[in-house]
Amino acid sequence: MRSPTLIVYVDDAAHAQPLLASLASSLDTGSTRWLLVACAPRITHRVSKWASHRSRENWRNQWADKLFAQLTPCLQSPQGQAPADVTVLLARTPLPDLLDQLQQAHGPLQVVDARRPKREAPARQEGRSLPGLLAGMGGLIAWMMGETLA
Repeated sequence: MRSPTLIVYVDDAAHAQPLLASLASSLDTGSTRWLLVACAPRITHRVSKWASHRSRENWRNQWADKLFAQLTPCLQSPQGQAPADVTVLLARTPLPDLLDQLQQAHGPLQVVDARRPKREAPARQEGRSLPGLLAGMGGLIAWMMGETLA
């Protein structure tokens, strides 16, 4: 029987460490194959105009090395067990294409998305609605005062 293969998408070590630690403790890390896929942050259009392709690739590689150095200790087996089989790679293609390639190479995979959520819409909307509400009320009061005084 083949050992289970788990692919984990990560982009932030602080966000992914608790999830990886709980997964590693619940699974037999010695028999699980881990594929850690670093999803580098997008480089803005303004930066990409001034930075060469080589410098952007060097930055992505350094970023991924730092991320993997922080995350791989979470997956190591306790003393007395076989070491965890961890493969690290940097996503250079869209994730659906990369997943297809990995499934062809490794067979069936379980996918865990441990990336930090991009937006927390309700919290941001609540914070932005109060200033808009106050400005609207102020405008309404000013209009009403102008009507009564005229």
